Amino acid sequence: MKNQYLHQQIYFIAVFLCCILYLSCQEQSTQGLRQAGVLVSDTIPKAKNPIIKAKANTVFPQIHTNLRGMVSEFVRIMYQDKKGDFWFGTNGDGVIHYDGKSLAKFVKKDGLGGIAVRGIVEDAAGNIWFGTSGGLTKYDGKRFTNFSQKDGLIHDEIWDIELDQQGTIWIATVEGVSKFDGKVFTDFPIPRATVDDPAPMLSYHGVFDILADRKGNIWFLSDGYGICIFDGKNFSHLTKKNGLADNNVSDILEDRQGNFWIGTFYGGVSRYDGKNFINYTQDGLIEGIETYNFCEDKAGNIWFAAEGVGVYRFDGQSFARFTTEDGLTTNGVQSIFLDQKGQLWFGTWKGICIYDGQSFADAAKKEAWTE
Repeated sequence: MKNQYLHQQIYFIAVFLCCILYLSCQEQSTQGLRQAGVLVSDTIPKAKNPIIKAKANTVFPQIHTNLRGMVSEFVRIMYQDKKGDFWFGTNGDGVIHYDGKSLAKFVKKDGLGGIAVRGIVEDAAGNIWFGTSGGLTKYDGKRFTNFSQKDGLIHDEIWDIELDQQGTIWIATVEGVSKFDGKVFTDFPIPRATVDDPAPMLSYHGVFDILADRKGNIWFLSDGYGICIFDGKNFSHLTKKNGLADNNVSDILEDRQGNFWIGTFYGGVSRYDGKNFINYTQDGLIEGIETYNFCEDKAGNIWFAAEGVGVYRFDGQSFARFTTEDGLTTNGVQSIFLDQKGQLWFGTWKGICIYDGQSFADAAKKEAWTE
């Protein structure tokens, strides 16, 4: 219990310090970052200086929509379900739902586990599941039901959830991984790789992200120990020793070609084909060492955020970088999402913008219901 308490305290202190550091750095010049070989597109028209629309009860001035003032910090994850409804998981304001008619916010008093929502998936029955800062929450279309440590969850502080091909929910927390079959939680111990100076950011047992790939393998992105892959029987590891850019791994995407795009906190972006790595940041092709929020658009382009640098698009041959000069709300992007229309949504510290394939704009100008 003492170690668990210390880990919780370290977590909250780390998040607080990260917020302070972000505020002091997010709009500073990127002077000193690698410039060699960066391929930047200038095809998007430059936006005029936007008018800042201050919203009540927000941490930062909102340049673009913050969903009628419902978001005080930022949107951490966005999701559109099979019915076309939108779900916005926020950093401290619960989850916001748009059903095609109106926006509604749900918080703990409605049955949601915690105020921060970091993972959203939909199961075969149409239930929506949320990974929150206070447990795993199920929405059956009528009510929210929360599951926590008292129900068998390994820890209530959830960083990601993933649904595999068998319908099992995998849950990444600050103290390891749980599996949930809809009835019973099972702890799933992840063997740690042997690494030099692991330096976990939050917890020695923390897992930030989980991916169930098309072959049925489960990938676990750890806090300081690289990536652990489970093929159903055996475990294998990807670390700096065998080509991974950094052992503090933040995000992963499997693209339609079967390549894995991997973001890290200190080593930038890599692409892994199952055998070899291409480390784009280390090779000087892109800037920004803290990278995440991978998204593949309908054309097969790969998008991702580089903290303080903006967002990148890879078209299979070269990278294009987009910043506030192109109409992006801020150069710090917390979430990227592709909707059913093919629009890309970007959640930032100063509101949500949309890229429609031609230009970036306040989401409210593209989807009036967000304003």
